[in-house]
Amino acid sequence: MYIDINCDVGEGIANEYLLFPYISSCNIACGGHFGDVKSIDKTIQLAVKNNVKIGAHPSFSDFKNFGRKVLQISEQELKASLDFQLELFLERMANFNQKIHHIKPHGALYNLIAKDRGEAEKFISITKKYLKDCFLYVPYNSEIEKVALENHIKIKYEAFADRNYNTNLTLVARAAKNAIIEEPKDVLNHVLNMVTNKKVISISGEEKNIKASTFCVHGDHKNSVEILKYLTSQLKIKGIQVAN
Repeated sequence: MYIDINCDVGEGIANEYLLFPYISSCNIACGGHFGDVKSIDKTIQLAVKNNVKIGAHPSFSDFKNFGRKVLQISEQELKASLDFQLELFLERMANFNQKIHHIKPHGALYNLIAKDRGEAEKFISITKKYLKDCFLYVPYNSEIEKVALENHIKIKYEAFADRNYNTNLTLVARAAKNAIIEEPKDVLNHVLNMVTNKKVISISGEEKNIKASTFCVHGDHKNSVEILKYLTSQLKIKGIQVAN
């Protein structure tokens, strides 16, 4: 069995060289919540060196809140922001003769389009031209999943290896104490349940159906490298390979 493990990178942590040996795809910040030409280029080079598939990680233009706050902006403003980020990203990718593998929205934008059909329609309308030859990472049973499929966009279902879920399959808010799964063994059990049983245990204890082929481990956690080392080694023992 093969799964993909992805990581949000190019976000100023500068630990990519430690993360990349254990992941198979990455999502590079491209100037919305973080990132500039220098950070994008450096991260692309590391991804190429480690044979990691490369995706764009656009967000609300909000360095102050790291893209984790919904901005009340017009569709035109959102379009201008996303076009700027994705055009910059594609320009830098072309500079290294690389093709984009996927797009994964970041933070508040990701969560908003997962639950709000109107916002999901706006996002697809803006980004459809960029998604002709690549995947969109989406959460299972989300509004963005439905809108993407209706528009014949290729998707990959994503789940979060190091985040807890509510019963409606939304992520537990980061402000909550139990939002993040920090122990490597707990992360492994969380992922194994989703991979082998296609189930996730929500914070209420209720087991819910879920589907995913790519699993995110956040690179900004204090023990993300430890988690990735343990997760990949234990998955291999159980016959599950990490591959892009």
